[in-house]
Amino acid sequence: MQKKISMSPCLPPSPCWLRWASRGLCLWLAFASSGCGYALAGRGSFLPTDIRIVGIPPLVNRTTFFDVEQVLTEKIRNEFIGRGKYRVVPEAEGADALLNAEIVSITLSPVGLTSTQLASRYQFVLTMKVDFVDARVNKSLWANDALSFTGEYDLTSNAGNTIDASSFVDQQRSAFDRMATDVARTVVTAIVEAF
Repeated sequence: MQKKISMSPCLPPSPCWLRWASRGLCLWLAFASSGCGYALAGRGSFLPTDIRIVGIPPLVNRTTFFDVEQVLTEKIRNEFIGRGKYRVVPEAEGADALLNAEIVSITLSPVGLTSTQLASRYQFVLTMKVDFVDARVNKSLWANDALSFTGEYDLTSNAGNTIDASSFVDQQRSAFDRMATDVARTVVTAIVEAF
């Protein structure tokens, strides 16, 4: 006579309590590791906590490009405001820290040609100097004399493969506006996360 052996859901060599314990351990580890300290880049700040008011006067424009300093100044101010920790003022008076910056150069170079050898894509290269100063003690907290940014844009042409001058200017402005947003984000992130 053969004896029937009944198989339980917990097969040897691990008893049921071991399976439940391992599941509980996995669950506990999942919860414990969820608070490991990671955060989204670009939202932290390592600036001294007593810096609350940032003065951002208009950037100095050393180039022949018109109004680029106004666009960049506004974008950098908005990026600081977007951090939610700082009040931005347009001058040095009353500021805890001051951002001094100048646009050193902007170059345009054709990087793409049409079938008739007309430029169809241009590359922007912007170089600037930035110095972030603790205004209370006149000490530089972060500086870079050669920040460089690159952006490209396409030109549209009409059926005769000629480039419309007003279209060129509009596309140039649009490309610079997009690049200025990236420049502002990069500058502010470098300043607040460099400490």
